[in-house]
Amino acid sequence: MGNSSKDAALDNAATAPATSNTATAASNKVRLFTTDKSWIEGAALAQLNHTANLPGMVLAAGFPDLHPGKGIAVGAAFVSRGVFYPALAGNDIGCGMSFWATDLPARKLKLDRLEKRIAGLEQPWDGDLAPWRERFGLARSLSDPGLGTIGGGNHFAELQVVDEVRDEQAFAALGLDKANAAALIHSGSRGLGQDIFRELLERHGANPLEEGSEAAEHYLVRHDHAMRFARANRALIVHRFAGELGAETRCISDVAHNMVTRETWDGAPAWFHRKGAASTREALDQGALMIPGSRGTPSYLVRALAENGEHAAWSLAHGAGRRWQRGYAKSRLSHKYRVEDLARTELGGRVICEDRELLYDEAPQAYKDIAQVIADLEAAGLISTIAVYRPVLTYKVRRARDE
Repeated sequence: MGNSSKDAALDNAATAPATSNTATAASNKVRLFTTDKSWIEGAALAQLNHTANLPGMVLAAGFPDLHPGKGIAVGAAFVSRGVFYPALAGNDIGCGMSFWATDLPARKLKLDRLEKRIAGLEQPWDGDLAPWRERFGLARSLSDPGLGTIGGGNHFAELQVVDEVRDEQAFAALGLDKANAAALIHSGSRGLGQDIFRELLERHGANPLEEGSEAAEHYLVRHDHAMRFARANRALIVHRFAGELGAETRCISDVAHNMVTRETWDGAPAWFHRKGAASTREALDQGALMIPGSRGTPSYLVRALAENGEHAAWSLAHGAGRRWQRGYAKSRLSHKYRVEDLARTELGGRVICEDRELLYDEAPQAYKDIAQVIADLEAAGLISTIAVYRPVLTYKVRRARDE
């Protein structure tokens, strides 16, 4: 398995037929945290089982947002000993969700005005990055122009309002006010993570790295820098977003879902690989985690539960998970919906996305049922819901790629 075949260790299952559903895992190392009401593609299960049987793996956990990736199932966590697999974290190291309280009264939001006003979050920030580098312990890098920018794909900056509070005590403990709007940021390490991943594949392909080796230490130093960069990126995005909104913000939680970490499992140190799986330990430390649906469905503020955390590789679903692969949504939706239709949601929200392909790719129909994802996690004893939020303004990109 050489460097000439970048994903050789990980893509054997990528072409498995996309049959349904929550079939039992083929490996005793695999645990699925889904109910029979959730649909999981056969290709995702095949990828999950394949990765679970790589050398050194001791556990693979699949969550209800599980879906096929580029050789690696997304919505999964993997635990290994002796070696770890950096390729499982992918190129967007540190990608995660940060949730922020604001002082904006929800009843006073003027969406028509805000929709026209907000711009530029995909463009480099013209402010001074030095304080941000110092605050997050970042070295200068060629990727610095990406700091404070959203990026493409499913990344976004979103304004949300409370629909329902289900746990008044937990909600109050977080210092939240149901009368005020909140902000949710989804982004990662931008070009820095891509550079690290490119270097990894050139040097090692998808091969594992031996614990304590020079190659492993080199990767981990760069990985940890990317993790800090991703957190700084989300903090600067919300700083820019709040500036456009005229709001003050306070971070409630910032939980990553793409990473490789050294943690304890079953009483001994182990390597945790999360690919589209939120860290339960981070969520426990911070008191809450936001699990979003799509721009047209609710997001759920949840409390992680420790009782079954180890059984689930100390991980949780990170969102709804894709129902359709990228590139399919436009052909399925364009005969029913115009671009103008997709810029408004069934919940009354506004969408700022001037990239037509992206607007279709990220349509709510392309995602699984977030309410069922949450129900599955609750049934597994992994979370309890604090509150339900509704997206009212989702920002993705102002520039139009296809114009």
